Amino acid sequence: MIDFSIPAELAAERDRVRQFVIDKIVPFERDPRLTAHGPTDELRQELVELARAEKLLTVQAPEALGGRGLSHVEQAVIYEAAGWSTLGPIAMNCAAPDEGNMFLLSKVANQEQIEHYLMPVINGHQRSVFAMTEPEGAGSDPAQLATEAVFDGENFTINGRKWLITGANGAKTWIIMARLAANPHLPEGPTLFLTDGDQPGIVIERTMNTMDRNYVAGHGVVRFDNLVLPKSAVLGEAGQALRYAQLRLAPARLTHCMRWLGAAERAQSIAIQHAKTRTAFGKPIGEHEGVSFMLADNEIALHQCRLTIWHACWLMDQGEKARHESSIAKSYVSEELFKVADRCVQVLGGIGISDETVVEMIFRDMRAFRLYDGPTEVHKYAIGRKILR
Repeated sequence: MIDFSIPAELAAERDRVRQFVIDKIVPFERDPRLTAHGPTDELRQELVELARAEKLLTVQAPEALGGRGLSHVEQAVIYEAAGWSTLGPIAMNCAAPDEGNMFLLSKVANQEQIEHYLMPVINGHQRSVFAMTEPEGAGSDPAQLATEAVFDGENFTINGRKWLITGANGAKTWIIMARLAANPHLPEGPTLFLTDGDQPGIVIERTMNTMDRNYVAGHGVVRFDNLVLPKSAVLGEAGQALRYAQLRLAPARLTHCMRWLGAAERAQSIAIQHAKTRTAFGKPIGEHEGVSFMLADNEIALHQCRLTIWHACWLMDQGEKARHESSIAKSYVSEELFKVADRCVQVLGGIGISDETVVEMIFRDMRAFRLYDGPTEVHKYAIGRKILR
């Protein structure tokens, strides 16, 4: 039997998270430390301490590493509540890229790497990055990876250039994808490396100006200039980076959807309140069919998106990889939630394009979401290939 009920304990925790975000986090949305390049690390640390005080920090981490070991469905419920404010996931340490990086490291890293690189991120004391995307190489097609690592039997020397590296400025745990050149010691091919962010050879050229501002420190352009790393820096096995990236990306696609579903709900609630109180042509605008239909379309989309997310999460909780279903969820949810945000701007009219409400920021961030962890077209390409086999 299909059961869509939420257990009472989980529902209570969802409500507690939502109220925490409303009471403690929403007031920071006007903080000047929420900059055009996202929240500063100082603001992040302050928010993290608020979540820590409420025992809501990094709840998704495995129990053995200090978290609650939430299932994927449980994450869907909690992350949606956290996403009511774009600062909510940052406070609770379940925002990208850290959330996806923590998941990957918990699955692949050895004990020494867990203690040095993962635990400080789980504890909210430092941030992490996943450095893959390149201006002339890897992006939607990671097989085009151009950054190269040369191994001499003792050390790796990495050279290359990355961009759109989220949170690069100030991050201390770095996961770097580079193509290991042919050598007599290790398998060649795409490989993941772990290192500290203050290593000589990591050069942060600049922070890019982008339309979104929900990620700490924004998105950086990074150059690896003869970055020398020891043999112990390899994460997992040499030559297996693309496999590990898939391990990270399938759940990460869904957690993006979960968080942005919460933000879209927030935008809808603001639009509904406006439609009840703003009058035009003799009555509240919500009583005009054009507005009520937009709000109805939003409600339908939110419901469909939630069910799509839950189904993919349920499959993963059954032990399935759910790559096909997570691609369906990412492509569908990102497109539909953007339409929700767009209709909310329309309902709000003039103030919808201003910062009088957070809807304008949600709209811009939601447009960027359509590209996070693969654009819609790449996911649809993968979906099409599977159904035509």
